[in-house]
Amino acid sequence: MEINNTGNVFEQIVNYYRKYISLGLLEENDRMPSCRELAIKIGVNHKTVDKAYQELVKEGLIYNVPKKGFFVRGKVVQKENKMAKEVILNLKNQGVEKGELLSIIEKVYGGESDDWNY
Repeated sequence: MEINNTGNVFEQIVNYYRKYISLGLLEENDRMPSCRELAIKIGVNHKTVDKAYQELVKEGLIYNVPKKGFFVRGKVVQKENKMAKEVILNLKNQGVEKGELLSIIEKVYGGESDDWNY
């Protein structure tokens, strides 16, 4: 994992692990690097890594075993985002075509090469 200087480090850590867990590249019960270990590796304060891990715990992607560390909970089926669904339905009802919406999403989130290469 590498951190770039263009964004919030906390968000980069969270997004990195969200991606790898959702893609199944980190499997259920895989041990995460310790907060200090990852902090040293990427050159950030260990409290930043701990904050990111706590967010991942909150999202149900990882879990903590006291005195043992953090572990991957497994590929989690995300709960449907009600607000996103409402926005998309509203856009559909206003005549926005699927291709146009996907193009907008791609512009907002960037291409695969933009933030998928940490």
